[in-house]
Amino acid sequence: MVTIYINDKPYQVPENKTVLEAAADLGFKIPTLCHHPELEPIGACRICVVEIEGARTLQPACTTKVADGMKIKTNTERVESAVKFNLSLIMSNHPHECMYCEADGRCELQKLVHMYDVQPIFGVNVNIEKEIDMSSPSVHRDLSKCIKCQRCVRVCSEIQGMNIYSMIERGYESLPETEFGIPLYETDCISCGQCANLCPVGAIYEAPDWKKVWKMLNSKEPGKVYVAQTAPSVRVAIGEEFGMEPGSISTGKMVAALRRLGFDYVFDTNFAADLTIMEEGYELIGRLQNGGKFPMFTSCCPGWVNEMEKEWPELREHLSTAKSPQQMMSSVVKTYFAQKIGVKPEDIVMVSIMPCTAKKDEITRPQQLVDGIKVTDYVITTRELGKLIKLKGIPFVNLPEEQYDSPLGTSTGAGALFGVTGGVMEAALRTAYEVLTGEKLPKLVFESVRGLDGVREAEIDIKGRKLKVAIAHGMANVKKLLREMKEGKRYYDFVEIMACLGGCIGGGGQPKSLDPDILKKRAQAIYTIDELSVLRRSHENPDIIKLYEEFLEKPNSHVAHHLLHTHYTDRSKAVRKAQKQKEAEKVN
Repeated sequence: MVTIYINDKPYQVPENKTVLEAAADLGFKIPTLCHHPELEPIGACRICVVEIEGARTLQPACTTKVADGMKIKTNTERVESAVKFNLSLIMSNHPHECMYCEADGRCELQKLVHMYDVQPIFGVNVNIEKEIDMSSPSVHRDLSKCIKCQRCVRVCSEIQGMNIYSMIERGYESLPETEFGIPLYETDCISCGQCANLCPVGAIYEAPDWKKVWKMLNSKEPGKVYVAQTAPSVRVAIGEEFGMEPGSISTGKMVAALRRLGFDYVFDTNFAADLTIMEEGYELIGRLQNGGKFPMFTSCCPGWVNEMEKEWPELREHLSTAKSPQQMMSSVVKTYFAQKIGVKPEDIVMVSIMPCTAKKDEITRPQQLVDGIKVTDYVITTRELGKLIKLKGIPFVNLPEEQYDSPLGTSTGAGALFGVTGGVMEAALRTAYEVLTGEKLPKLVFESVRGLDGVREAEIDIKGRKLKVAIAHGMANVKKLLREMKEGKRYYDFVEIMACLGGCIGGGGQPKSLDPDILKKRAQAIYTIDELSVLRRSHENPDIIKLYEEFLEKPNSHVAHHLLHTHYTDRSKAVRKAQKQKEAEKVN
């Protein structure tokens, strides 16, 4: 520990902290823009400057380490003038179009401009119009709003290991661009949306499908049935959009809000997570008993599926063929449920609320059609749902707790676990163990697969059969694991992969947060849901059992394969290039 002085008062702080971290721990709010707790600090924006005794110039708090006896001033006139001037410089090259911006109240720059009462000092800004890149169904880019903080570049390289963006040009003309400036969807981008999640302004944002959903719900077509489904991790994050504590479990309020938005039925994607475990779990059991491609990889993360098809196409037969819970739910709604209520599949409008921007991409895949019908019509993120609820004037915090609709609303604790890294593995092991042995698990919780370490491995003893498993999250960690497996340094039977840190709780469409412990808080909420559940094994879900009895026959049946399974394609650069050449030849 070292003693530092902040605004003339002494404090004891750990010696390895930065001034920004130490100040935050002590309750001092130092403004930032380029800083984010997930990323290494670079001191690019100069908004977090402080006065340190003995230093000739103001110092960036995000990169300056504390030292014993250090005297820091955070609120002097010199500091405030510097912050206001730096904000003015940013604003001089930033469009003043807040009314039309997708950041919509979440803009960190706008918040600071209001806090410091920044007025234009260079007259009306002159901004060069830049074309908005809307090539991706998941993420749009409006670089006219870029403030050069480099968060998108850093999260894409440091956390995701994708390196889709790099800074080009210099000075105020500097921008985060793709290779040769090609459209985002033509790159190796996996649509994870982490760039959008960390963007402090409206330069990168999720494709705004909320607009289509808003219009649709406000002018509902007669004869149409409007259905919503909500992913496991949305319920532990949506409250943050309304000022609730991170990690608050808002399931009942969320259901109530969706009904008030105009949905006729609200179903729980956790139900489909249980269904996914039945299909994926029995697929694993089948491979263990009858032979098959090992290791077997999970397939519920569309960001991971994109990565595999683009950079690791040789692994296609190793992935489970089970669709994601989102797509399983939509398939069941437009077949089984449609029959139950006596409507045509095309008269059901399915809206999926997800923590993930890659889900918007997933629903465009031709492999996801069922009998030629698009089963999920729209995907909106947790942030987009928050926006719709606010626009409608629904008092979210004061809403009563309401239940999901039947028969697709019952779920188990295992289904809830899909929302956090390691959860799919744990849910699958609960079912696989009990199906293979015919015995109850001696201990239901698999502690070895829990936690937020980037790569975790465990060996599970199933009555003498040693099952080697691994979990990886955050694409940089995933790539490292895959390389080591390819080199023969590691071997596993079953591997769970999630593209985003923390799994779905850290998805690119979740509420934006600067809380360094946000993933821990959301993860704990998911584990709490599991612990409080009466049913905690997917194969014990009575509505799942009924679905098989009435409609699907058994796990991995012909009907189940038709509705609930998919296949993968080679989308590597060489294949994409060849396809593009063929298309060009047809045109000519």
